[in-house]
Amino acid sequence: MADHPNAQLIRRGYEAFSKGDMDTINEVFADDIVWHIPGRSALSGDYKGKAEVFGFFGQLAERSGGTFSLDVHDVLGNDEHVMAMTQERAERGGQSLDIHGVHVWHVRDGKAVEFWGIADDPYAEDEFWG
Repeated sequence: MADHPNAQLIRRGYEAFSKGDMDTINEVFADDIVWHIPGRSALSGDYKGKAEVFGFFGQLAERSGGTFSLDVHDVLGNDEHVMAMTQERAERGGQSLDIHGVHVWHVRDGKAVEFWGIADDPYAEDEFWG
């Protein structure tokens, strides 16, 4: 069975992210995308618009010394939402991050318009990112 077109869109975005292909991510994201990062770390909060979301990506790279990586285990989608099961890893200041997560996406008119990241250990994530 083939992936739903929205799942294909988000898979394309993850593949681009893993290659640092911001041009493709720019095509996948709506101009007014909203990115929600829960918790109490320095990176927690809502990022609105591509510029803020791309700035968030820059912070992931900067704070982890370029070690941040994301493995996608599966992507499931329907007409409005996509869910991705992920594993995130990074190194920072002698600490390691290795968490599983669920990413929930809202897709409209062929563009990713909203993202929620949910970690299996939000306390470890908060502690790691400071």
